[in-house]
Amino acid sequence: MTTILLDTNAYLRLAKRIRPLLGVKFNPRMQYQLIVLPEVEGEVLQNPRLKSHYPWFMEDDHRNERRSARVKLSADDKDQIEKDTAFMKRLLGRNAAAYIQGGRSPPGPADRHVLAVALLRGWCVATDDEGMHVLAKDLDIKIFYCFEVLHKMLSAEMVDKDLVIDIYDALERNNDLTVRWKEARTKLFKKVFPSPKKTVAK
Repeated sequence: MTTILLDTNAYLRLAKRIRPLLGVKFNPRMQYQLIVLPEVEGEVLQNPRLKSHYPWFMEDDHRNERRSARVKLSADDKDQIEKDTAFMKRLLGRNAAAYIQGGRSPPGPADRHVLAVALLRGWCVATDDEGMHVLAKDLDIKIFYCFEVLHKMLSAEMVDKDLVIDIYDALERNNDLTVRWKEARTKLFKKVFPSPKKTVAK
C-alpha cells in the first residue's frame, strides 16, 4: 500500500468535493490511500483567513473523516519526528535562498511535520507548495503535486471527468488556480479539457 500525506493546501483543494477522500484505497496495483495529519487541522484553525475562506472545514462529516484516518505514532516515532523537523529547520536556515526563489515560501512547522512523518514511514506527500517540493527532494521524499493525485484518482475511476472540471472551476472562481494547475489542465488532463477545434478558413 502507498500512503500519501496531504498537506493543508492539497487537502483544502480536494476535500470539499471528493467524498469520501481519506483512507480509501484506489488503484489496484499501487493501493494508494490519502491521509491528513492533525497538524493540518491545527494549521487551518490557527489561521483566521483559512477558517473564513473554508467554512466547511469543521463540519462534522469532514472532521469525522479526518479523525477516522488518523496516523498512530509511538513515543519513539514522535522523538524521531522532532529530531527530523529540527534538522529541516537548520537546513532551511543554511540554504534559505534555495527555498525562496521564484516566490517560494520556506516550509513552515506544519509542512516540516508532514515531511518528517513521510520520511519516518517511507510515505509520499502531496502539496502544491514549491518550497516543500524543494525540501522533499533534498531529503529524498517522494512528492506529488495535488493535481497529480487528482489524476491518479481519475485514472482509478475514484473521480470522474465532471468532478475534475468542477474542482478546476472552483479553483478558478476562488482565484486559486496556480500556473502548474493551468499547465496540468492542458497536458495531464487534456482528455478532460480537449483543445477547441480550429476552424479552417474557406
